[in-house]
Amino acid sequence: MYYAREPGKINHMRYDTLAQMLTLGNIRAGNKMIVMETCAGLVLGAMMERMGGFGSIIQLYPGGGPVRAATACFGFPKSFLSGLYEFPLNKVDSLLQGTFSAEMLSSEPKDSALVEERNGTLEEKQASEQENEDSMAEAPESNHPEDQETVETISQDAEHMGPKERGSKKDYIQEKQRRQEEQRKRHLEAAALLSERNADGLIVASRFHPTPLLLSLLDFVAPSRPFVVYCQYKEPLLECYTKLRERGGVINLRLSETWLRNYQVLPDRSHPKLLMSGGGGYLLSGFTVAMDNLKADTSLKSNASTLESHETEEPAAKKRKCLESNS
Repeated sequence: MYYAREPGKINHMRYDTLAQMLTLGNIRAGNKMIVMETCAGLVLGAMMERMGGFGSIIQLYPGGGPVRAATACFGFPKSFLSGLYEFPLNKVDSLLQGTFSAEMLSSEPKDSALVEERNGTLEEKQASEQENEDSMAEAPESNHPEDQETVETISQDAEHMGPKERGSKKDYIQEKQRRQEEQRKRHLEAAALLSERNADGLIVASRFHPTPLLLSLLDFVAPSRPFVVYCQYKEPLLECYTKLRERGGVINLRLSETWLRNYQVLPDRSHPKLLMSGGGGYLLSGFTVAMDNLKADTSLKSNASTLESHETEEPAAKKRKCLESNS
Protein backbone atom coordinates (compact mmCIF):
# COMPACT_ATOMS: atom_id res chain seq x y z
CA MET A 1 0.00 0.00 0.00
CA TYR A 2 2.82 2.39 0.84
CA TYR A 3 4.66 1.62 -2.39
CA ALA A 4 1.52 2.08 -4.50
CA ARG A 5 0.29 5.31 -2.88
CA GLU A 6 3.14 7.05 -1.07
CA PRO A 7 6.48 5.51 -2.06
CA GLY A 8 8.38 8.59 -0.89
CA LYS A 9 7.63 7.77 2.75
CA ILE A 10 9.44 4.43 2.45
CA ASN A 11 12.30 5.72 0.24
CA HIS A 12 10.75 4.03 -2.83
CA MET A 13 11.44 0.57 -1.42
CA ARG A 14 9.61 -2.13 -3.36
CA TYR A 15 8.08 -5.14 -1.64
CA ASP A 16 10.41 -7.64 -3.29
CA THR A 17 13.39 -5.54 -2.16
CA LEU A 18 12.07 -5.70 1.39
CA ALA A 19 11.80 -9.48 1.10
CA GLN A 20 15.39 -9.67 -0.14
CA MET A 21 16.54 -7.58 2.84
CA LEU A 22 14.89 -9.93 5.32
CA THR A 23 16.43 -12.95 3.58
CA LEU A 24 19.94 -11.54 3.22
CA GLY A 25 19.88 -10.23 6.80
CA ASN A 26 18.96 -13.68 8.17
CA ILE A 27 16.08 -12.28 10.20
CA ARG A 28 14.75 -15.07 12.42
CA ALA A 29 13.44 -15.68 15.92
CA GLY A 30 15.92 -15.30 18.76
CA ASN A 31 18.22 -12.87 16.96
CA LYS A 32 19.61 -9.65 18.35
CA MET A 33 19.27 -7.19 15.48
CA ILE A 34 20.21 -3.55 14.93
CA VAL A 35 18.11 -1.52 12.52
CA MET A 36 18.47 2.07 11.37
CA GLU A 37 15.64 3.03 9.03
CA THR A 38 13.64 6.08 7.97
CA CYS A 39 10.87 4.19 6.18
CA ALA A 40 8.06 5.09 8.62
CA GLY A 41 8.74 1.88 10.56
CA LEU A 42 7.98 -0.47 7.66
CA VAL A 43 11.30 -2.33 7.84
CA LEU A 44 11.05 -2.49 11.63
CA GLY A 45 7.55 -3.98 11.44
CA ALA A 46 8.65 -6.56 8.87
CA MET A 47 11.54 -7.61 11.12
CA MET A 48 9.26 -7.89 14.15
CA GLU A 49 6.82 -10.01 12.19
CA ARG A 50 9.60 -12.32 10.98
CA MET A 51 11.03 -12.70 14.51
CA GLY A 52 7.64 -13.44 16.05
CA GLY A 53 8.26 -11.69 19.37
CA PHE A 54 11.43 -13.68 20.18
CA GLY A 55 14.77 -11.92 20.40
CA SER A 56 15.56 -8.22 20.58
CA ILE A 57 15.63 -5.34 18.10
CA ILE A 58 17.53 -2.11 18.73
CA GLN A 59 16.26 0.74 16.58
CA LEU A 60 18.53 3.72 16.06
CA TYR A 61 16.64 6.89 15.24
CA PRO A 62 17.56 10.44 14.24
CA GLY A 63 15.86 13.46 15.75
CA GLY A 64 13.65 13.54 18.80
CA GLY A 65 12.12 10.07 18.55
CA PRO A 66 11.49 7.06 16.31
CA VAL A 67 8.77 7.16 13.65
CA ARG A 68 6.64 4.00 13.73
CA ALA A 69 3.55 4.88 11.72
CA ALA A 70 3.76 1.74 9.58
CA THR A 71 4.71 -0.44 12.56
CA ALA A 72 1.45 0.43 14.29
CA CYS A 73 -0.49 -0.86 11.26
CA PHE A 74 0.78 -4.40 11.88
CA GLY A 75 -1.24 -4.69 15.08
CA PHE A 76 1.41 -6.42 17.16
CA PRO A 77 0.51 -7.53 20.71
CA LYS A 78 2.27 -6.00 23.70
CA SER A 79 4.54 -9.04 24.04
CA PHE A 80 6.20 -8.09 20.74
CA LEU A 81 7.10 -4.65 22.08
CA SER A 82 8.97 -5.99 25.10
CA GLY A 83 12.00 -6.86 22.96
CA LEU A 84 12.00 -3.56 21.07
CA TYR A 85 14.53 -0.92 22.16
CA GLU A 86 15.41 2.48 20.76
CA PHE A 87 18.58 4.53 20.99
CA PRO A 88 19.34 8.02 19.63
CA LEU A 89 21.71 8.11 16.70
CA ASN A 90 23.60 11.15 17.99
CA LYS A 91 24.80 9.17 21.04
CA VAL A 92 26.39 6.35 19.01
CA ASP A 93 29.79 8.07 18.75
CA SER A 94 30.00 8.53 22.53
CA LEU A 95 29.05 4.89 22.99
CA LEU A 96 31.83 3.80 20.62
CA GLN A 97 34.39 6.01 22.34
CA GLY A 98 33.38 4.78 25.79
CA THR A 99 32.32 8.22 27.04
CA PHE A 100 28.60 7.47 27.19
CA SER A 101 26.97 7.78 30.60
CA ALA A 102 23.48 7.91 32.08
CA GLU A 103 23.88 11.63 32.81
CA MET A 104 23.91 12.33 29.07
CA LEU A 105 20.34 11.06 28.88
CA SER A 106 19.08 12.18 32.29
CA SER A 107 20.21 15.80 32.15
CA GLU A 108 18.38 17.04 29.08
CA PRO A 109 14.80 15.84 29.72
CA LYS A 110 14.76 16.96 33.37
CA ASP A 111 16.01 20.41 32.42
CA SER A 112 13.40 20.67 29.70
CA ALA A 113 10.68 19.61 32.12
CA LEU A 114 11.82 22.20 34.67
CA VAL A 115 11.91 24.85 31.97
CA GLU A 116 8.42 23.91 30.89
CA GLU A 117 7.19 24.02 34.48
CA ARG A 118 8.78 27.42 35.02
CA ASN A 119 7.37 28.65 31.73
CA GLY A 120 3.96 27.36 32.76
CA THR A 121 4.02 29.22 36.08
CA LEU A 122 5.30 32.36 34.37
CA GLU A 123 2.54 32.14 31.78
CA GLU A 124 -0.04 31.71 34.54
CA LYS A 125 1.32 34.73 36.42
CA GLN A 126 1.41 36.81 33.24
CA ALA A 127 -2.11 35.76 32.35
CA SER A 128 -3.45 36.58 35.82
CA GLU A 129 -1.65 39.94 35.79
CA GLN A 130 -3.00 40.68 32.34
CA GLU A 131 -6.53 39.79 33.48
CA ASN A 132 -6.20 42.04 36.51
CA GLU A 133 -4.95 44.91 34.36
CA ASP A 134 -7.79 44.43 31.90
CA SER A 135 -10.35 44.34 34.70
CA MET A 136 -8.85 47.44 36.30
CA ALA A 137 -8.84 49.22 32.96
CA GLU A 138 -12.43 48.29 32.23
CA ALA A 139 -13.72 49.19 35.70
CA PRO A 140 -13.41 53.03 35.40
CA GLU A 141 -14.88 53.03 31.94
CA SER A 142 -18.00 51.11 32.98
CA ASN A 143 -20.34 53.55 34.70
CA HIS A 144 -23.39 51.29 34.53
CA PRO A 145 -24.05 48.70 37.26
CA GLU A 146 -24.64 45.96 34.66
CA ASP A 147 -21.11 46.36 33.31
CA GLN A 148 -19.71 46.21 36.82
CA GLU A 149 -21.60 42.98 37.49
CA THR A 150 -20.26 41.37 34.31
CA VAL A 151 -16.71 42.41 35.19
CA GLU A 152 -17.09 40.91 38.66
CA THR A 153 -18.44 37.61 37.31
CA ILE A 154 -15.63 37.34 34.77
CA SER A 155 -12.99 37.96 37.44
CA GLN A 156 -14.64 35.40 39.73
CA ASP A 157 -14.67 32.81 36.93
CA ALA A 158 -11.00 33.48 36.24
CA GLU A 159 -10.21 32.97 39.94
CA HIS A 160 -12.15 29.69 39.99
CA MET A 161 -10.58 28.38 36.76
CA GLY A 162 -7.02 29.27 37.73
CA PRO A 163 -6.31 26.36 40.13
CA LYS A 164 -7.89 23.82 37.75
CA GLU A 165 -5.68 24.94 34.91
CA ARG A 166 -2.64 24.87 37.16
CA GLY A 167 -3.55 21.38 38.34
CA SER A 168 -4.00 20.10 34.79
CA LYS A 169 -0.64 21.53 33.76
CA LYS A 170 1.04 19.93 36.76
CA ASP A 171 -0.52 16.57 35.89
CA TYR A 172 0.67 16.96 32.33
CA ILE A 173 4.21 17.76 33.48
CA GLN A 174 4.23 14.80 35.87
CA GLU A 175 3.00 12.46 33.16
CA LYS A 176 5.64 13.77 30.78
CA GLN A 177 8.36 13.28 33.39
CA ARG A 178 7.18 9.71 33.97
CA ARG A 179 7.34 8.96 30.25
CA GLN A 180 10.79 10.51 30.00
CA GLU A 181 11.98 8.38 32.91
CA GLU A 182 10.72 5.23 31.20
CA GLN A 183 12.37 6.34 27.96
CA ARG A 184 15.69 6.88 29.78
CA LYS A 185 15.49 3.38 31.23
CA ARG A 186 14.88 1.90 27.78
CA HIS A 187 17.78 3.94 26.37
CA LEU A 188 20.11 2.63 29.07
CA GLU A 189 19.00 -0.93 28.36
CA ALA A 190 19.63 -0.40 24.65
CA ALA A 191 23.06 1.09 25.41
CA ALA A 192 23.92 -1.98 27.49
CA LEU A 193 22.89 -4.28 24.64
CA LEU A 194 24.91 -2.28 22.12
CA SER A 195 27.95 -2.21 24.38
CA GLU A 196 28.15 -6.00 24.26
CA ARG A 197 28.98 -5.68 20.53
CA ASN A 198 27.56 -9.09 19.68
CA ALA A 199 24.59 -8.25 17.47
CA ASP A 200 23.46 -10.94 15.03
CA GLY A 201 22.85 -8.57 12.13
CA LEU A 202 22.53 -5.02 10.90
CA ILE A 203 19.87 -3.50 8.63
CA VAL A 204 20.24 0.05 7.29
CA ALA A 205 17.53 1.66 5.14
CA SER A 206 17.57 5.41 5.53
CA ARG A 207 17.58 8.61 3.53
CA PHE A 208 21.04 9.48 4.90
CA HIS A 209 24.33 8.58 3.23
CA PRO A 210 25.05 4.94 4.10
CA THR A 211 28.86 5.12 4.38
CA PRO A 212 29.29 6.85 7.78
CA LEU A 213 26.33 4.95 9.21
CA LEU A 214 27.62 1.55 8.20
CA LEU A 215 31.25 2.17 9.18
CA SER A 216 30.23 3.19 12.70
CA LEU A 217 27.48 0.62 13.28
CA LEU A 218 29.52 -2.38 12.08
CA ASP A 219 31.51 -2.18 15.31
CA PHE A 220 28.44 -3.37 17.22
CA VAL A 221 28.03 -6.51 15.08
CA ALA A 222 29.67 -9.81 16.00
CA PRO A 223 31.94 -11.58 13.47
CA SER A 224 30.41 -13.87 10.85
CA ARG A 225 27.12 -11.98 10.86
CA PRO A 226 25.25 -10.51 7.87
CA PHE A 227 24.53 -6.86 7.17
CA VAL A 228 22.29 -5.29 4.52
CA VAL A 229 22.17 -1.67 3.37
CA TYR A 230 19.37 -0.29 1.21
CA CYS A 231 19.55 2.85 -0.89
CA GLN A 232 17.37 4.17 -3.66
CA TYR A 233 20.45 5.01 -5.74
CA LYS A 234 23.51 2.92 -6.46
CA GLU A 235 26.18 5.66 -6.36
CA PRO A 236 26.19 5.99 -2.53
CA LEU A 237 26.38 2.22 -2.24
CA LEU A 238 29.33 2.13 -4.67
CA GLU A 239 31.19 4.57 -2.43
CA CYS A 240 30.25 2.49 0.60
CA TYR A 241 31.50 -0.65 -1.19
CA THR A 242 34.87 1.00 -1.86
CA LYS A 243 35.25 2.20 1.74
CA LEU A 244 34.45 -1.25 3.10
CA ARG A 245 37.05 -2.87 0.85
CA GLU A 246 39.66 -0.38 2.08
CA ARG A 247 38.67 -0.85 5.72
CA GLY A 248 38.51 -4.63 5.72
CA GLY A 249 36.66 -6.79 8.19
CA VAL A 250 33.97 -7.80 5.68
CA ILE A 251 33.68 -10.52 3.06
CA ASN A 252 31.24 -11.53 0.35
CA LEU A 253 30.35 -7.95 -0.52
CA ARG A 254 27.63 -7.84 -3.15
CA LEU A 255 25.75 -4.94 -4.70
CA SER A 256 22.49 -6.13 -6.22
CA GLU A 257 19.24 -4.87 -7.71
CA THR A 258 16.06 -6.91 -7.82
CA TRP A 259 14.11 -7.06 -11.07
CA LEU A 260 10.34 -7.43 -10.93
CA ARG A 261 7.86 -8.00 -13.72
CA ASN A 262 4.18 -8.74 -13.32
CA TYR A 263 2.51 -11.39 -15.49
CA GLN A 264 -1.05 -11.70 -16.65
CA VAL A 265 -2.20 -15.31 -16.25
CA LEU A 266 -5.40 -16.11 -18.19
CA PRO A 267 -6.43 -19.03 -20.40
CA ASP A 268 -4.54 -18.66 -23.72
CA ARG A 269 -3.66 -15.08 -22.80
CA SER A 270 -0.74 -15.41 -20.36
CA HIS A 271 1.99 -12.88 -21.04
CA PRO A 272 4.11 -10.34 -19.15
CA LYS A 273 2.45 -7.02 -18.63
CA LEU A 274 3.57 -4.14 -20.79
CA LEU A 275 4.15 -1.79 -17.86
CA MET A 276 6.55 -2.74 -15.08
CA SER A 277 8.39 -1.10 -12.22
CA GLY A 278 11.47 0.82 -13.24
CA GLY A 279 13.41 0.14 -10.07
CA GLY A 280 12.97 -0.85 -6.47
CA GLY A 281 16.27 0.30 -5.02
CA TYR A 282 19.69 -1.29 -4.52
CA LEU A 283 21.09 -3.54 -1.79
CA LEU A 284 24.63 -3.86 -0.48
CA SER A 285 25.08 -7.03 1.55
CA GLY A 286 27.97 -8.89 3.11
CA PHE A 287 29.31 -10.64 6.20
CA THR A 288 31.49 -9.37 9.01
CA VAL A 289 34.75 -11.13 9.93
CA ALA A 290 37.23 -10.62 12.74
CA MET A 291 39.96 -8.19 11.76
CA ASP A 292 43.59 -9.13 12.46
CA ASN A 293 46.08 -6.68 13.94
CA LEU A 294 47.54 -5.77 10.57
CA LYS A 295 44.21 -4.67 9.10
CA ALA A 296 43.04 -3.10 12.33
CA ASP A 297 45.84 -0.52 12.06
CA THR A 298 44.30 2.73 10.87
CA SER A 299 47.43 4.15 9.21
CA LEU A 300 47.84 2.78 5.71
CA LYS A 301 51.44 3.98 5.51
CA SER A 302 52.52 1.86 8.43
CA ASN A 303 50.79 -1.11 6.82
CA ALA A 304 52.68 -0.55 3.58
CA SER A 305 56.00 -0.22 5.40
CA THR A 306 55.44 -3.43 7.36
CA LEU A 307 54.49 -5.29 4.20
CA GLU A 308 57.63 -4.04 2.43
CA SER A 309 59.82 -5.10 5.35
CA HIS A 310 58.24 -8.56 5.34
CA GLU A 311 58.85 -8.88 1.61
CA THR A 312 62.50 -7.70 1.63
CA GLU A 313 63.57 -9.65 4.70
CA GLU A 314 64.85 -13.12 3.87
CA PRO A 315 63.61 -16.16 5.79
CA ALA A 316 65.78 -17.62 8.56
CA ALA A 317 66.31 -20.95 6.75
CA LYS A 318 67.63 -19.22 3.65
CA LYS A 319 70.07 -17.15 5.75
CA ARG A 320 71.38 -20.31 7.40
CA LYS A 321 72.02 -21.95 4.05
CA CYS A 322 73.89 -18.91 2.78
CA LEU A 323 76.11 -18.81 5.86
CA GLU A 324 76.91 -22.55 5.55
CA SER A 325 77.90 -22.17 1.89
CA ASN A 326 80.16 -19.18 2.67
CA SER A 327 81.95 -21.08 5.45
